[in-house]
Amino acid sequence: MAGLVFYVVAAVVALAAAAASASTDAVGFQRVLPLERAFPVKEDLEVSKARDRARRGRMLQSYSGGIVDFTVDGTSDPYAVGLYYTKVRLGSPPQEFNVQIDTGSDILWVTCSSCNDCPQNSGLGIPLNFFNGASSSTFSPMSCSDSICASIVQTASAECNSGSNQCAYSFKYGDGSGTSGLYVSDMLYFDTVMDASLIVNSSAPIVFGCSTSLFGDLTDSDRAVDGIFGFGQNGLSVISQLSSRRITPKVFSHCLKGEGSGGGILVLGEIMDPRIVYTPLVPSQPHYNLHLQSIAVNGQVLPIDQGLFTTSGNRGTIIDSGTTLAYLVQGAYDPLVAAITGSISPSVRPITSKGNQCYLLSTSLAEVFPQVSFNFAGGASMVLRPIDYLVHMGFADGATMWCMGFLKVPNQGTTILGDLVLKDKIFVYDLVHQRIGWADYDCALSVNVSITSGKDEYVSAGQLSVSSSSSTGEIFKAMHRYYSVLVLVLVLVLHLLLLGILFQ
Repeated sequence: MAGLVFYVVAAVVALAAAAASASTDAVGFQRVLPLERAFPVKEDLEVSKARDRARRGRMLQSYSGGIVDFTVDGTSDPYAVGLYYTKVRLGSPPQEFNVQIDTGSDILWVTCSSCNDCPQNSGLGIPLNFFNGASSSTFSPMSCSDSICASIVQTASAECNSGSNQCAYSFKYGDGSGTSGLYVSDMLYFDTVMDASLIVNSSAPIVFGCSTSLFGDLTDSDRAVDGIFGFGQNGLSVISQLSSRRITPKVFSHCLKGEGSGGGILVLGEIMDPRIVYTPLVPSQPHYNLHLQSIAVNGQVLPIDQGLFTTSGNRGTIIDSGTTLAYLVQGAYDPLVAAITGSISPSVRPITSKGNQCYLLSTSLAEVFPQVSFNFAGGASMVLRPIDYLVHMGFADGATMWCMGFLKVPNQGTTILGDLVLKDKIFVYDLVHQRIGWADYDCALSVNVSITSGKDEYVSAGQLSVSSSSSTGEIFKAMHRYYSVLVLVLVLVLHLLLLGILFQ
């Protein structure tokens, strides 16, 4: 009888061990960074236009883990500063920096302690910090002979400073502003949430820029931050560096709340929703270019030359979460404004204010303005509510004044869809499958984040840090099987022991 008990126990324990082993396979990290938006400084539409024009010019020439999510502060109100930023921690011990989140550029750079002409204070109400490599035990400058430097010099993203033998950069922007400095390597720290009660401190070495000089608008204290966090597809972007080491998936998502006090979510991972529609990215482009095919007002496609949307040189359509407003080429802008104006009721009075098309009304937007649809390749339509293309500009003659939030650019220019359009929607940047997806969503709610990119398994992630590892669901299932087997073992053992005692 003792032998029988031994063999039964051994067999069941083996099954339990197999279940436990299976629970540890294929764990993949997904991460979310804290996203904040500052808006203490008021500005009129002209200032927003000027700032966004500068931003358009500033665009750069050129899996083991867990899921993390944080709340987002701020609003898409163009009267606000409209700057989204997150905190990054670099160096050992970590130094904290507030950096602008920018899908229109690639490199993470922060101001160095030796930076010239750098703001000392910020009108955003945030402290300004300067990276000090000398105080970091893991800091390493990049020499000209480094293979990474050699590769980026070939793409004009770097230059070799022969005097110091250090890999340098000089980013110049269309508005006359820019930055220059040195490429360096150090640790990037981030928190990985394994489950609702377990947060793991993680880190990885990355290459980033240490700016020693700023000029132009980047020196403006009103909107000063510690640097720029580029989320582009270039190999030196942080998302590319981390995903190449299988630390994070090669996909990120955001959901920016436009109503009320604002807020939202930024995820280094894939937000899942059955309503998301996808359109392919235009290949081999420096930005997130999409194939815009047509624009419709109340379902009627506008008579626009499709060639105006063709991606070529500076032409095309891009998604840019850092731009406050939206920009549309003249050949599409004029028909759009004409169709909107022609569809409103006689109670709405069209006027021109500071060169902008505006409207005076006494009723709600939804009652008198049409829906506008931007139609992209693959049958993906982005439906815009009136609040997604109009901006509240105050009051005039006893009525509420709303103005077009789309601004006109020359036909040889770029159509840019900024926060005005992107708010209140999930956006997924799937770099593996080279596509972008979106769906209307209340960004104050939790979202489902994919455990394994492209699969059906997911966990809930919301405004507060509630998450799981890439195989959390399977781990919990395996643990359940494991403990169920152990209980069965104990029951069998007790049963056999009792039978042995009875029949002795």
